Amino acid sequence: MNDELDLPVRTKQFARRIIRLYCALPKLNTVAQVLGKQVLRSGTSIGANYREAHRARSKAEFISKIGDVLKEADETLYWLELLLEESIIPLKRLQPLAAEANELVAIFTTISKRSKGL
Repeated sequence: MNDELDLPVRTKQFARRIIRLYCALPKLNTVAQVLGKQVLRSGTSIGANYREAHRARSKAEFISKIGDVLKEADETLYWLELLLEESIIPLKRLQPLAAEANELVAIFTTISKRSKGL
């Protein structure tokens, strides 16, 4: 992803990529569908929670919402790893998504730490 993109756009683009990934999963593979629904939920929640963070009424609420963003981004990585390890998605298809998820985790970790004054 281009680092020049702002985070609302970047997280929405990530969500759209996750949606496309889910739509491409085998419909008759129960494991693929269960894991896919998990990654769909967490991967699309990153941007939604980030939007909520920007509407926070206090610093404490902002920190809490950024924590939710970070949690969802890390959880998305977990489900992507399982999709790879269960041979549901090939590495070539998964690697760009996992790289973006890792970058989002790093970005939101930094935002969280700075917000807390760490």
